[in-house]
Amino acid sequence: MTWLTDLAEQARSVMPPAMWEHVEAGSWEGVSASEAAAAWHDVRFAPHVLRTGGAVDTSTQLLGSPVATPIAIAPTSLQRVAHPDGERAVARGAARAGALHVLSSNSGTRFAELEADGPWWLQVYVPPDRVSLEPVLLAARDAGAQALVLTVDTPVPGTKHRPVETDWDGIDLTWFRCNFDDPATTRWARDLGPDDIGWLAGVGLPVVVKGVLRGDDADRCVAAGAAAVWVSNHGGRQLDRAVTTRAALPEVVDAVGGRTPVYVDGGIRSGLDALAALALGADAVFVGRPALHALAVAGADGVARLLGELTDELAEALLLAGCHGLADAPGVAACP
Repeated sequence: MTWLTDLAEQARSVMPPAMWEHVEAGSWEGVSASEAAAAWHDVRFAPHVLRTGGAVDTSTQLLGSPVATPIAIAPTSLQRVAHPDGERAVARGAARAGALHVLSSNSGTRFAELEADGPWWLQVYVPPDRVSLEPVLLAARDAGAQALVLTVDTPVPGTKHRPVETDWDGIDLTWFRCNFDDPATTRWARDLGPDDIGWLAGVGLPVVVKGVLRGDDADRCVAAGAAAVWVSNHGGRQLDRAVTTRAALPEVVDAVGGRTPVYVDGGIRSGLDALAALALGADAVFVGRPALHALAVAGADGVARLLGELTDELAEALLLAGCHGLADAPGVAACP
């Protein structure tokens, strides 16, 4: 048992029960949520040998931001329930690891108070009233956000059977969506379309489209001006029985054809999982639940340790696969 493999149980022991249920819940029957991690285990590697060198470079750039690792933090809500420092602790931990993190639009920390020393992006749900979102986008840009992550798989939130509303009794949630003048307004537009990509880009930031599982949708996103496509099934929290991100990734990579970067999340739990995703063509991987686990267990130190240990595992896997850096990873998957 290592710190990484025991991390979820450590988090369960310190999180409020409602928060644990919220973090782990999948939608409906929980099929997609339960399949995510194991799906990466079928990827087999064909390592190179007799290559000169020995040092492995895990550094890269994400939409122009230099980072020490292709492993980044996905957006998650209610971070201040997991740890009092919430988003600020995640920002500090990611910065220490030289990693990028994505702030949820449901954040309980104001943009101006984030004090992020490293690169960060803002995740966006587009509401029916587009105009109400504009001040939030501008505030994020002015506070240092370097991209917008448009989440496209949530016309409505998927049904989840746990936790129930009364489980939150006694837990302060008054800070939820604190960057909005009216946090109670409807968050999800059912008429979201390709034109919204261009509308968001009008703020002056690149737009990453998150929630893509099909090649034809990925192609439409790129044609509409997306700066990157993010393969995600929302952690199994939207349409249950949706395909795993591991299954969807090769089709999306083929459809994009190198025109933009392709990112992926969903069940990444080790450096081997990260290598599998990179070998199948992803440019970066994002972790969600593990970041909340690490935050709950040890705040900023936990987030930094999570990213550091995952990156160390990835570096060893790259070395054993005969790769000098991330650019060598595509093609070492023998079972794509």
